[in-house]
Amino acid sequence: MFAVVRTGGKQYRVAPGDKIVVEKLDGNAGDRVTLGEVLLAGEGSDLKSTDGLTVAAEIVAQAKADKVTVFKKRRRHNYRRKKGHRQQHTILKIVSIGDQKEQKRAAPKADKAPKAAAPAKPADAPKSDEAKVQEDARQASDVAGTPTENPAPDNEAQANPPAQSVDADAGGKKSSGGGKAAKPASTGNAAPAKAGAKKAPKAK
Repeated sequence: MFAVVRTGGKQYRVAPGDKIVVEKLDGNAGDRVTLGEVLLAGEGSDLKSTDGLTVAAEIVAQAKADKVTVFKKRRRHNYRRKKGHRQQHTILKIVSIGDQKEQKRAAPKADKAPKAAAPAKPADAPKSDEAKVQEDARQASDVAGTPTENPAPDNEAQANPPAQSVDADAGGKKSSGGGKAAKPASTGNAAPAKAGAKKAPKAK
């Protein structure tokens, strides 16, 4: 059986199993499309009615035609334009020709895969959660180990001991025994006593 269909403004004579190149149609490779505009149909030399007749096809690939160069020029006007173009095409494979009802009956039904049974949840789900929490706490305690002693003093008196007094007669030494003596104030930068001292005016 053959049919003449129109798609993309062009007419094609097709038969089951033929491959044709038509203007771009929406879809991906492997998708099914239906060409409903059937102009003529027949078998051998006998013609048949086209009422409700459709052509089922499968998209083989989306392709492009060869590049066409478009060049325009006007003499003595310094006008030149050059462009390239590649027309987009769709390659179709004709699957069957017939009524829509017949095609639905002839179309193979997809085998429905049985749904995988969901794993049964244990009845003691809350207990497992509690066991998991206890296990996490035990691992945390193992990692933490025993706490080390705090080297810092506990009370403020030990943290800030009072300053020790210095006796003037001891020559800059601490009154309490032990420890280093405090250094006297440096007088290296002080001005000489004679130069720096000024005489006070005598009272009249």
